Amino acid sequence: MGKVCAIFGGSRGIGKAVAELLAQKGCRLAIIARNLEVAQTTAHNLGGHLAFSCDVSSEQEVRNTFEEMQRNLGPINYLVNAAGINRDGLLLRTKTEDMIAQIHTNLLGTMLTCKAAVKSMIQQQGGAIVNIGSIVGIKGNSGQSVYSATKAGLVGFSRSLAKEVAKKQIRVNVVAPGFIHTEMTAHLEEDRLKKAILLGRFGEPREVAQAVVFLLESPYVTGSTLVVDGGLQLLT
Repeated sequence: MGKVCAIFGGSRGIGKAVAELLAQKGCRLAIIARNLEVAQTTAHNLGGHLAFSCDVSSEQEVRNTFEEMQRNLGPINYLVNAAGINRDGLLLRTKTEDMIAQIHTNLLGTMLTCKAAVKSMIQQQGGAIVNIGSIVGIKGNSGQSVYSATKAGLVGFSRSLAKEVAKKQIRVNVVAPGFIHTEMTAHLEEDRLKKAILLGRFGEPREVAQAVVFLLESPYVTGSTLVVDGGLQLLT
């Protein structure tokens, strides 16, 4: 039987690309998103995988989702956290509720899914987690102070969790993408921004997914942050 992988935010963008790669490798997938219908469509198109609806900022929903996944698929081997939102704007213009929404989805949500996954992985003595961060969480960006804080928080959280669970043979890593062609970047001025990217273009979701799968499968890598940004950080 193939590995069981839970992909939060797996219905679109980078999460969907990860799901496509893992499906090709024979993994059994749980595609999790807020919108169940979209998750079901993705799961169906990949060949009969399972779909679940979950608000990752709700501990009860996360707990229920993991119980349902384990009932239907068995213990979780891989966890990918790709669910994320952004509410870009200068800090002085950012509403407190928008700050909280980003912190809850991007940071707290990842903490909650990791907590549930680690419980499952400890029982089977091993597993791998990849959290999707952002280059913005490493180098910062004007107009994205809150988003940047949530993504920087993911790095600190993941490194600390890697230390906590290594003895249980559970690995935790981060992938930090730059500008990738997704719904989140569709409104950006690509022609102007790509001048600051060494490779001269935005990345594709599949290119980030390849890095995610590498970290899931690499048995001697933990506590790392793999930057996938086309050299963006070298020029800015």
